[in-house]
Amino acid sequence: MHSQISFRIDWFDLLQSKGLSRVSSILCLHWLGSLTQRHSATDQAEQFFRSGHTNNWAVLVCTSRFWFNYHVANTLSVYRSVKRLGIPDSHIVLMLADDMACNPRNPKPATVYSHTNMELNVYGDDVEVDYRSYEVTVENFLQVLTGRIPSSTPRSKRLLSDDRSNILIYMTGHGGNGFLKFQDSEEITNIELADAFEQMWQKRRYNELLFIIDTCQGASMYERFYSPNIMALASSQVGEDSLSRQPDPAVGVHLMDRYTFYVLEFLEEINPASQTNMNDLFQVCPKSLCVSTPGHHTDLFQRDPKNVLITDFFGSVWKVEITTETISLQPDSGVMESSYKQDQMVEELMEPLKYAEQLPVAQIIHQKPKLKDWHPPGGFILGLWALIIMVFFKTYGIKHMKFIF
Repeated sequence: MHSQISFRIDWFDLLQSKGLSRVSSILCLHWLGSLTQRHSATDQAEQFFRSGHTNNWAVLVCTSRFWFNYHVANTLSVYRSVKRLGIPDSHIVLMLADDMACNPRNPKPATVYSHTNMELNVYGDDVEVDYRSYEVTVENFLQVLTGRIPSSTPRSKRLLSDDRSNILIYMTGHGGNGFLKFQDSEEITNIELADAFEQMWQKRRYNELLFIIDTCQGASMYERFYSPNIMALASSQVGEDSLSRQPDPAVGVHLMDRYTFYVLEFLEEINPASQTNMNDLFQVCPKSLCVSTPGHHTDLFQRDPKNVLITDFFGSVWKVEITTETISLQPDSGVMESSYKQDQMVEELMEPLKYAEQLPVAQIIHQKPKLKDWHPPGGFILGLWALIIMVFFKTYGIKHMKFIF
């Protein structure tokens, strides 16, 4: 800052010594300042492309099954946060081992809550689950990471990252020393996970990778990592349990784990332009709050964590193209009008369906109810006959009953 001030003073003195007036000198200085800012912005943009980071991806996994293992709220809460910060569904692979929203024990069907008193529904209306139920296996998870998946697999189930991708991998479930359980029937070890990350690095599937795990003895899962540019965080050290926060009486289970709860509370204060760094994330859940001791591993990461923004992994990166050519922003009105009409015709012919309208049941839900033919209830007919008989008795008496029967 001081160098910029002295630079402007020197130029001001030089311009006045050349015979320019005070106003002319100020205008020249203003022009020089704007030129300097343009060069600075261009340098920053070029530095961005030289950094090798142009896109972000997220792989979010809940490995627990059955109602009382309500870890799905952890994963859906992280999913909500990364979407809020700009990562689109096309760059998120969401794996949920159980569909708690449709569980018969759920008092509020089609909802998953992360806070007590049912304050925040993290299931929402736009959750795109890529792998659900028995699709969430160790084999499928490793195939997603390494890209070794069948050619018939749809795009939404693929991790289409490259050597310029920063990847967030979040996992939650039940684990132990060196393993994480999947579906209560199989497990992935820290060695298998480390080897998968090495395959990703060798195949140029990431630029930097952030691994976060919320499970018992979580730190044991990153002890065997050996690939470069990996930063890892865990909710507990080896020999420690990772605990839930508090139960919800209405739902009947513990909704979230302590570590993920405080991480998400921290992320709620982050916006896409935030300058908060990873060192701040390391401090979000001290032992006084988590009961367990959170850990982090940065030995394999090349950059200093204080220089790594939270949005480098949790936010979106928009690619821009630098050009020196002049672009006309006012095209020919005739061409624009004809193009607009063509686009309008195409939209009318290929109008995309809303999500609800793709289901056959939507035609039943949204149509107006048909008017039913009116039929008197059975009790009404019986009462009418009783009234007729009473009127007959009062008028003609019992002696005329033979004319009825």
